Amino acid sequence: MPDSLPADRSRFQPVDPAVTPRFAGVATFMRTVAHEIDPAVDVGLVGVPFDLGVNYRSGARQGPAGVREASRLIRRVHPVSGIKPFEICNVADLGDAPINPMNKEASIEMIQGFFERLHGAGIVPIAVGGDHTIPLPILRALAAERKVGILHFDAHADTLDTLCEDKINHATFMRRGVEEGLIDADRVVQLGLRGSRFSPDDIQYGYDAGFRIITMDDYEAMGRAAAIEAIAETLGDGPVYLSLDIDGLDPAFLPGTGVPEIGGLSPRDVQVILRSLRGREIVGCDISEVAPCFDPTGITCVTVANLMFEMLCLVADRVAADRAG
Repeated sequence: MPDSLPADRSRFQPVDPAVTPRFAGVATFMRTVAHEIDPAVDVGLVGVPFDLGVNYRSGARQGPAGVREASRLIRRVHPVSGIKPFEICNVADLGDAPINPMNKEASIEMIQGFFERLHGAGIVPIAVGGDHTIPLPILRALAAERKVGILHFDAHADTLDTLCEDKINHATFMRRGVEEGLIDADRVVQLGLRGSRFSPDDIQYGYDAGFRIITMDDYEAMGRAAAIEAIAETLGDGPVYLSLDIDGLDPAFLPGTGVPEIGGLSPRDVQVILRSLRGREIVGCDISEVAPCFDPTGITCVTVANLMFEMLCLVADRVAADRAG
């Protein structure tokens, strides 16, 4: 641990993997301090163990626990940018948002209330789900005062009006977010869309609303550098929320998800795209649809932990810059 840190920062330092074995102790996200919601925390790492919004395979309720365990691998310094998130911000594991495993509607309200408390304390959240219903209650908490742009990694558009005659689930959050005035449709990028569809117009809502949609075929045709340019142009300078459904990545790399779709993004693609966002005002993030039960190798949770660290470095860097400026 650096000797020059102020006392407040020192008490938030994660367990040092160079000193204490990674397999020792109780798992928290990146071995950070377990803490209550408190204004002293700058960035909150949060689990949302909710999977009552899926229509196929459940199991994402175990996502937060699986990623906490896998995140023992994460060290302290970003290998490219050199960002040291734990030295420039107070980062803590704020535990799991409360849910009622027998009641979807009550759970959504409880998740929203948890993130409202967190937002009120000035904490930027990075959440691990949980199925892809969870961005809606999170956005209801974070974007109530101003709309946000969205960078949405996914194999699916999540713009259905209903799924199984239900309006709030893992296939509808983007549509509900626009309708509720939470999402700025002119500042949305959806990346990685592919796979079979329920009907020919499954993703049409996004085109009509003005989203910048980069399907997987589009991405291959334009290349990563051009996609990064399109993302930067579309997101502009306003507040941004990152939502990463892991089925946006190829299941060859992340098999532990409820609705795998072949032919997706690589972890390397997502790493580089996330790194291109340095300096942006990121108001929150989620990584969703992590279902460890479908991946006996554990590589899904390892990859998610690393992508979570990428997000943490972006958020911490901007929070520290805002504080200094």
